[in-house]
Amino acid sequence: MIMLKAVALAISLSVSLLLSEFVARLLLNPADLLSAGVVPDNVLGITVAPNSSGFDTWGFRNKKVPSGAEVVAIGDSHTYGNTAAMEDAWPAVVARQTGLNVYNLGLGGYGPNQYYHLLTSKGVTLHPRWVVCGLYMGDDFENAFLMTYGLDHWSYLRQGSWTNVDANIWGLSEPPVLAAGLRNWLSEHSMVYRLILHGPLFAMLKEGIRFKEVTESSDPYTTALIVEEQNIREAFRPIGIAERLDERSGPVREGMRITFHLLTEMDHVCKSEGCRLLVVIIPTKETVFSEYLEKNPQLHLHDALMRVITNERSVKGTLTDFLGRTGIAYLDTLPMLKESAHQQLYAQTTRDMHPSKNGYRVIGEAVSQFIHSAK
Repeated sequence: MIMLKAVALAISLSVSLLLSEFVARLLLNPADLLSAGVVPDNVLGITVAPNSSGFDTWGFRNKKVPSGAEVVAIGDSHTYGNTAAMEDAWPAVVARQTGLNVYNLGLGGYGPNQYYHLLTSKGVTLHPRWVVCGLYMGDDFENAFLMTYGLDHWSYLRQGSWTNVDANIWGLSEPPVLAAGLRNWLSEHSMVYRLILHGPLFAMLKEGIRFKEVTESSDPYTTALIVEEQNIREAFRPIGIAERLDERSGPVREGMRITFHLLTEMDHVCKSEGCRLLVVIIPTKETVFSEYLEKNPQLHLHDALMRVITNERSVKGTLTDFLGRTGIAYLDTLPMLKESAHQQLYAQTTRDMHPSKNGYRVIGEAVSQFIHSAK
């Protein structure tokens, strides 16, 4: 009798979970919740696994691959829209604001090499009027270096002698956790699992504990800024970013050289195809809140925060000098993000430094205004 009840309970739970999974997939976009499975690629490093739920036939976060698009957005996770729904990523904001058809070629971990390849292999086939390239200051120069010296396809870009460079930036950076294999599988396949374990209630409880640890300076990699009267409560992980923006580093300088070369090539391709290239400069979180961080020298990891801000200002100066000299149109979104710093622009987490839907909205509105003014 007990065995029959246990079997009945197991069947009931299984049916309930399957029904919940069906309803979740019916009402929600899987690409907004599920972790994307990826496969290795000799040119791009990785691509989204074929037939991944919520992705189009090209493997990108769009409802479908259109026959044409007036705007093609190319970029990394800041263009993909990490931490936000597909409809809240900045390319989707541009589509709503301008009324133009926008196709999103953004994917996490991509950089200038992938931007160039995606433009020439996919973007131009959509015959766009605009190609908008989201250039993230935090790691795009490093990505250009790693792809060029880590993948044989890009060896023609090399001018240095670096060897044994690992291009796999998608490897695990966090320590292993219990039942990691099962948890990763569920993250890729179960929307119910994602809604429960990564939903707002559990996330609020988890991040409340983490923020307490951070504010007590017990995390060696993370710090926090809290300015209650300005509605600011943000975490920062500055150490790695400071290194990736240090122009004294040979790999950083080489990554910048490669990036500038590929942007020049992208501009030539756009001109030959009759469209315009716009480089959208997306700043680090540290620089967006620089005015507050500079005024609080007592903050944990303050030296690292200042290195990010100082290094980024120098690197951006070099970048904008190059763009101005070559006549490539660009948009610096930093002023607009700074003006909106009190609007919870970033995901309220101590681990993920990506913008929230509010931050993507500000970037999308800035791009839309640029396109409108250029008509």
